[in-house]
Amino acid sequence: MQFLRKLLGCEKGSTSDSLSVPSPPTRYKFKLGWATDVGAVRSHNEDTVLVIAAAHDGDDARPVFGLFILADGMGGHRAGEVASSLAARVAAHHVMRRSYLAALTSQERDANQPALTEILVDAVQAANSAVADQVPGGGTTLTCALVLGLQIYIAHVGDSRAYLITTEGLKQVTHDHSLVDRLIETGQLTSDEATTHPHKNVLYRAVGQSNELEVDIHVRTIAYGDRLLLCSDGLWDMVSEAKILDVVRNASSPQAACDALIVAANQAGGRDNITALLFESPLG
Repeated sequence: MQFLRKLLGCEKGSTSDSLSVPSPPTRYKFKLGWATDVGAVRSHNEDTVLVIAAAHDGDDARPVFGLFILADGMGGHRAGEVASSLAARVAAHHVMRRSYLAALTSQERDANQPALTEILVDAVQAANSAVADQVPGGGTTLTCALVLGLQIYIAHVGDSRAYLITTEGLKQVTHDHSLVDRLIETGQLTSDEATTHPHKNVLYRAVGQSNELEVDIHVRTIAYGDRLLLCSDGLWDMVSEAKILDVVRNASSPQAACDALIVAANQAGGRDNITALLFESPLG
């Protein structure tokens, strides 16, 4: 039965998303690691990481399902960590309730069931409303990655990042919603100038900062052995992409890679909270 794949709007031939889900082996098992650290300068950690992984082997088995969320809060004392935690929890509850949990108890897909991309956007919008209502003055980035078999869906707001690491190297999937990134796009600033710009950490789009929120959606099909890295700016702003790639490729496991990335960011100065989450699909 292909109910879960239909529910998530990614059944082959679906009009809701252009990519179809490859069929991994029955015992498809991925590796996962994550780590978060206050850094060397900050007094408290405003980053939040939330991980949900589900597998079903047996009759009517479903594809492996993983929901990985990273949020980097802002807004001063306590507001940042409260905003990031609230956003992650609200988004996770919304996605799970309307996707995987619904699939476990239903036999047929409702014709009105939204595609996964719509569910993810709605989840981020729900998080935006919750933060705006419950954490006045607070805000957060929010990057939600959902893995279904060999397909990845990402909903994104802010300047936390999602990277794909393949045999070809490391590639940034998400787009930073920062002031300096917009200045680079419009030709008013070079990439080198952006690294020392006084407002390089200012966001023009964040969860909890406005009633209207645009959410970026990315859909990717991965190959066996590919990796997905989610990280806050406390990592990518301190450690070069070349160094990140080297650490990931040479680590003995995703957890070892995340631990080593935290160390590298702190050795480089650790000016912000640091969070890394690494998902590795198995070799075929």
